[in-house]
Amino acid sequence: MAGILDGIRVIDFGRFIAAPYCAMLLADLGADVIRVERREGGEDRYVAPVVESGEGGMFLNLNRNKRGITLDPANPASRQIVHRLIASADIAIVNLPIDVMKRLRLDYESLRQIKPNIIQVMASAFGPDGPYAHRVGFDTVAQAMSGTVSLNAFPDAPPMRAMAAYADFGTALHATVGVLAALYEREKSGRGQMIDVSLLATAITFSLPLLTERKLTGIKREPQGNTSYYAAPSDIYRARDGWVLVQTIGNAMFGRWAKLMGREDLLADARFKDDISRGNNHQTITGIMQEWCAARSRDEAIVELEKARVPCAPVYNLDEVLADPQVNARHLIEEIEYPTSKQPVLITPPALRLSETPATVRHRAPMLGEHTDEVLKELGFSKEEIDAFRQASAI
Repeated sequence: MAGILDGIRVIDFGRFIAAPYCAMLLADLGADVIRVERREGGEDRYVAPVVESGEGGMFLNLNRNKRGITLDPANPASRQIVHRLIASADIAIVNLPIDVMKRLRLDYESLRQIKPNIIQVMASAFGPDGPYAHRVGFDTVAQAMSGTVSLNAFPDAPPMRAMAAYADFGTALHATVGVLAALYEREKSGRGQMIDVSLLATAITFSLPLLTERKLTGIKREPQGNTSYYAAPSDIYRARDGWVLVQTIGNAMFGRWAKLMGREDLLADARFKDDISRGNNHQTITGIMQEWCAARSRDEAIVELEKARVPCAPVYNLDEVLADPQVNARHLIEEIEYPTSKQPVLITPPALRLSETPATVRHRAPMLGEHTDEVLKELGFSKEEIDAFRQASAI
């Protein structure tokens, strides 16, 4: 079955997470995605290696369904290749520092000189203007500058960033929505456009409730670990043999929790009349919840909480994630062969499930430069020209 984006070509000049993940989502939906890497391989290819040739787990997942070529955009001999790649494409995805992007002529103005209706995703740390436009940065930089890291700690402990790269992945999702909207607009008007997404914009977007509260109420939040500011019980509690996350929101849910605890007297206590009151007086509720969990195993606590319809979860280690029956029943993690791995590597199948035009994983991530000759031949270059590019170190 052809994907919904069958016939759309994407040139992926991305690195690390934000741009490659956007390109992966488009590839899963059927687009022909050509990943462009440096001749020696991109930096992200070799992060946290898991196979004999050095590729890391992140690379192997984020670059499935793509064809891979090598290309040195800084080499003058490569200009012909870049020109034909862009001329053949619908979308170009670039996440390079702004000055590097312009120097390599991969910025929007340069690309639209080649193809006027090109759609470009420009992913950056801070955006193309403002005083930080030329700074470089990663997901954790944006996290740190969003305000959330300062609160992500226990009292009197150092701040902690989130282990999951939410600014990167969130930026990729914003970019993908932008691409789909731009394709729709181009169908109507024939115009391409540039899609500007940044890690800082994503991180600020995700932290806005805290920023709004600070600006409008003057409340200055301090770190309090896993405890919610806005409701209780909402924390991670120690059971006899592990940890349990519990989160309640709303009076009905709190009422079910209080009944389970044998503390329905709390429902008449003004300190616990609503979510914000319970958050402000969480110490009492936390003590009750902690004592209850400490008397039970993790699994026993989960069974009772679920029976009472109180949202909860075991805090898994990585092995438990891989063994979880829901993860396996829905095939949230799958395996795929890779030439230099002695055993199948893990990927996550598309999290977006469309009933009529499903996204699919059709093939593994490319080996370094695996499709260079194939793609260049499609672009009309002869074997002799390809050999000359290789001799000139353009590919």
